[in-house]
Amino acid sequence: MHLIILSGRSGSGKSTALGVLEDSNFYCIDNLPVLLLPQMIACTLSQGEGRPWQVAVSIDARNVPGQLEHFPAILDELRIQGIDCTVFYLDAEDSALHRRFSETRRRHPLTTATRSLAEAIADETQLLTPIAERADLRIDTTRLNPYQLRDLVQLRLLGKQQPGTAFLFESFGFKCGQPESADLMFDVRCLPNPYWNAELRDYSGCDAPVIEYLEAQADCMAMYQDIHAYLNQWLPKLAQSSRAYVTVSIGCTGGRHRSVWLAEKLKQAFKPQLVNVQVRHRDLN
Repeated sequence: MHLIILSGRSGSGKSTALGVLEDSNFYCIDNLPVLLLPQMIACTLSQGEGRPWQVAVSIDARNVPGQLEHFPAILDELRIQGIDCTVFYLDAEDSALHRRFSETRRRHPLTTATRSLAEAIADETQLLTPIAERADLRIDTTRLNPYQLRDLVQLRLLGKQQPGTAFLFESFGFKCGQPESADLMFDVRCLPNPYWNAELRDYSGCDAPVIEYLEAQADCMAMYQDIHAYLNQWLPKLAQSSRAYVTVSIGCTGGRHRSVWLAEKLKQAFKPQLVNVQVRHRDLN
């Protein structure tokens, strides 16, 4: 059985993510009390050949106060039983969560007559700490619309077809903010920028004219070789440490040329030696 435990602060996109999993033939349960998780798994396994092999449950701050503290022990016990568990945590900046609740006019589940929205968001952070600290994969949805979130869930969760660590090479633009989900981050803004070449500006780092230009620059190739050497040393060791996901983020100014080129080049370099290699260009479009 593959079990995905989905959590995150209210307004971060859990309903969208759970919908993606349901559309992908996961048996999904929303707002499961954490203390019922072992019983749910035992009941599912007892169904024999007819049981669902892919299960996703959403566990969040709507649980009875104090029960979420038991999550780490429950998770450890499930893994001892041989259950393949992935803890998937969504979050966003406080300002984004506040804006989403204001726009939709929905009530935050922790607000009361004496607790404001800002206080509820802060309280929820503390309540979900036992889950957040055990997350295998975290996604910051601050700058994602629902369609982008669906695509990212499909890439990171459903694109992980094989066992072992899933490595994501992600390009981004610093002007759009740094990705909070990065495990390793490299800044390549010091490299020659094709943006200042009028003939290359409208192309991206995936296009041949930009690739040829960057690979003709000594600094670009030196940066690639240095980063490749570092990752070649340490990515296999990260895979051996039972990490489910590793995100390597490459940033340039706008996330269109240099970072895209380098992320693609690293993906191609490591694809033959690592089991699961993915690429994503956060700000390309």
